[in-house]
Amino acid sequence: MVSLLIGTHAFLGELAGIGFLWILIELLNPTIERINRAKIISLIAVILFLLSWLIGGFYYVNSYGPNVKPIIKEGPQPWAHSVIMETKEHIFLFLPFLAIFASAILWKHSKIILKNNKLRIAIILLSGLIFLLTFAIGGMGYLISSGARAGLEAKVI
Repeated sequence: MVSLLIGTHAFLGELAGIGFLWILIELLNPTIERINRAKIISLIAVILFLLSWLIGGFYYVNSYGPNVKPIIKEGPQPWAHSVIMETKEHIFLFLPFLAIFASAILWKHSKIILKNNKLRIAIILLSGLIFLLTFAIGGMGYLISSGARAGLEAKVI
């Protein structure tokens, strides 16, 4: 059950991140059709982020906090929680809000994106930031899992 939650959480989050990469690409050479497609993708990506957020939060409260966190903190890589997980938590908490913000800008100002190059570039940069943060979080998850595995191995030995 736990690995299914982690896998689902990571998969949905990374898929949402890819959605923002797709938005970035659509806006590099915008047309009305591409902007409309970017709007739909942004809505889907926001929903995916929110689902990942809920699943990750459920896992954190019910499994990570009581079971995994102590193993990491007592193991040979306690920094995996104290540095990496703390950083991941903070990015994780505001990432859906960045996605909602980017999506709201796309939906509210879609008619002027073709004419307003500064707005288009701002959405491209925000989408790129969301994409990069999403995959940085994935890498952090790997480091945290490594810390948990190292902690389990240290307990066995």
